[in-house]
Amino acid sequence: MNIPVLFNEVKSITDKGVPMPKILVSDRAQMVMPYHVLFDAYEEERLAGKSFGSTKSGIAPFYSDKYAKIGFQVSELFDDEAALRDKIERVIASKNVLLEYLYKKPLLTVDEVYNTLMEYKEMVAPFVCDVSAYLYNAIKEGKHILLEGQLGSMKDPDHGIYPMVTSSSTLAAYGAIGAGIPPYEIKQIVTVCKAYSSAVGAGEFVSEIFGEEADELRRRGGDGGEFGATTGRPRRMGWFDCVASKYGCRIQGTTDVAFTVLDVLGYLDEIPVCVGYDIDGEVTTDFPTTAKLKKAKPVYKVLPGWKQDIRGIKKYEDLPENCRKYIEFIEEQIGFPITMVSNGPKRSDIIYRGFNN
Repeated sequence: MNIPVLFNEVKSITDKGVPMPKILVSDRAQMVMPYHVLFDAYEEERLAGKSFGSTKSGIAPFYSDKYAKIGFQVSELFDDEAALRDKIERVIASKNVLLEYLYKKPLLTVDEVYNTLMEYKEMVAPFVCDVSAYLYNAIKEGKHILLEGQLGSMKDPDHGIYPMVTSSSTLAAYGAIGAGIPPYEIKQIVTVCKAYSSAVGAGEFVSEIFGEEADELRRRGGDGGEFGATTGRPRRMGWFDCVASKYGCRIQGTTDVAFTVLDVLGYLDEIPVCVGYDIDGEVTTDFPTTAKLKKAKPVYKVLPGWKQDIRGIKKYEDLPENCRKYIEFIEEQIGFPITMVSNGPKRSDIIYRGFNN
């Protein structure tokens, strides 16, 4: 958890008149430190043309520290000063070796890190509690809990396009671990799929498109264009990939697919859909490992477009015939039910199609 980022985000919505949300911060949450962000940028700089396309948010250095057991939990903010300073001294010793000899950058000091942690303590103290106990009690009381995951299946470090992945699991199964609840309490898994493909950062992208074709889809896409939420970088664009999506839904344990930004495609006469990968002359619909993925070429099925604005439509049967055929074709290809379709940026722009909530 990046504490300043969290509270800046909260301020950004309360400044617009949104009531202050009730926020609870787990005493076991680990904190992204400013030096994690610096190390992320330094490593990308060092790797130059061979970098991983990091968002430079400190994620990989943060998880390196977590699993090396030299990260800082929120609970440690409330340790006595001597114990905290002692840990800081041990943690920065190895980091300063890297800063001095590998990156040639300014060194960290105990006072600097300690003062940062005290700033974080002041910000987060009113919100700290045992979140897993809170959620356990909520389950016992029969309340509904929504866990939200960031990124998608392809960015999972085990099942994604390694090494062009993030540093923690992006799968729904990991939600139980992060929340501290039993895995059997997760009853429904909604996987969000765009009606086309997009990506930020490096990595294999079989259905990627380029040039003006990509620029137009990027301009029309998303909510105000397809640009990275963290970095603002233009997203890489592509047609819907049934091979990757089928695989992604399978490893997520999908019960429902939410099919989004469908309205974006209304300008197209024809819409290509990637239905297979040609690898060394053989066509497969099974998602391969990264070494084979590098060789994959898309096999497309071209569907007719619907050439009209579908925003404002509330019932599935009122969508244009070719639009419904596009949805149903993709549903058949991926093998998982599309139970929600979004046809606009508003919360109300959702067409329910057999979704059971």
